[in-house]
Formats: sequence, structure tokens, C-alpha cells
Amino acid sequence: MSGDRTSPPPAQMTSASETAKRLLPWLVAVAFFLESLDTTILNTAIPTISTALKVAPLSMKAVLASYTLSLAVFIPISGWMADHFGTRRVFASAIGLFTLGSILCGLSGDIHELVACRVLQGCGGAMMVPVGRLTLVRTYPKSQLVRMMSFVSIPALVGPMLGPIAGGLIVAYLHWRLIFFVNVRSDWSGCGWSIATCPITRRSRRRRSMWWG
Repeated sequence: MSGDRTSPPPAQMTSASETAKRLLPWLVAVAFFLESLDTTILNTAIPTISTALKVAPLSMKAVLASYTLSLAVFIPISGWMADHFGTRRVFASAIGLFTLGSILCGLSGDIHELVACRVLQGCGGAMMVPVGRLTLVRTYPKSQLVRMMSFVSIPALVGPMLGPIAGGLIVAYLHWRLIFFVNVRSDWSGCGWSIATCPITRRSRRRRSMWWG
């Protein structure tokens, strides 16, 4: 009896589910935008950062390449992780890892720390994009899937174009470390929303139960 009194009515649960479903494409779109923005945002800030870290500008190639390479390395395993641990958990963890990497990049004191933190940031970004697409596939019917995929793909295309402009403006009028901190507020909001909105499918639950025995 006490369980019946505390459980929400079906209409309220349906309304919350519909709200989460409407917000999910925006969450995935923001994640796509941030991941693609960070591929180019450092390009125009390289001279300023190299001067601050007291290294040659050519040494900053490792900072640029480490993020891109980590994306390429960790993207293939993101689907496997989503199947075994659930889309909600992996997507929220990816956003959290991307946020942690961004904070540590902004706090780096030398180029070696910056490269290591960019790898961590790329690891989180690599899992955000494919798991975000997988979440949409498992949430929306086929009749709406093309429209949703087109919606979330537009920010991913705009991000690399805005990256050099945003990086140049930040180093010109603010501090170069803010390049990495611009992700933090959006990432924490996205992490909270992903816990509330991303579904854990029955397939994921079944595979996790088999995985954990």
C-alpha cells in the first residue's frame, strides 16, 4: 500500500517521458557541437599558448594531434560499451570525462600535462558522438529518425567553423585558459540531463546482467 501511494500516476510518468524525449535531441546536439568545436578552437591560439608554456609553436602539434587521435582510437569501442553498460551510463560518463579533461587542460602547467589532458578530453568526446546517435536510434521510430539525425548533425558541422573564431577572440580579449573552461557549464548541464533522459534499453540491461553474471 505504501508503495502505491509513493509511485507517480501513469499520466505524470508519460508526461515526464515525453518531455525527456523532446529534450534528448538538444542534449545530443550540444554534445556534438562541443566535441567538434574542440577540434579547431586551439588553431588560432597556438602562438599565445606556446608563449605561455614557453615552448616552440611547432611543439604544439602534439596538443592538436592528441585530441584528434584519441577520438579515432576510442570511437570504435563506444558502441560496445553502450551495449554492455547502457546508453545512459556511458553517455553521462562520456560528458563527465570530457568535462574533466577540459578542466585539467585549463589548469595544465606545461605542454606534457596539456597533451595528456587533451587525450582524456578526446576519450570523452569519442564516446559522446556515437553513443548519442545510438540513443536517438533506440528512442525514436524510423519515421522520425532521419529528421532527428539531421537536427543533431548541424551543430557538428558548425562547430569546426566557429572554433578558430572563438579561440581567436578568447586569446585576444580574455585568457587562453578560458578556451577549455567554456565547455564546463554546458557539459555539467548535459551530464545531468543525460541521466534523466537517455534510455537504458532492455537489450542493454540483459547484456549487462550477462556481463556481470
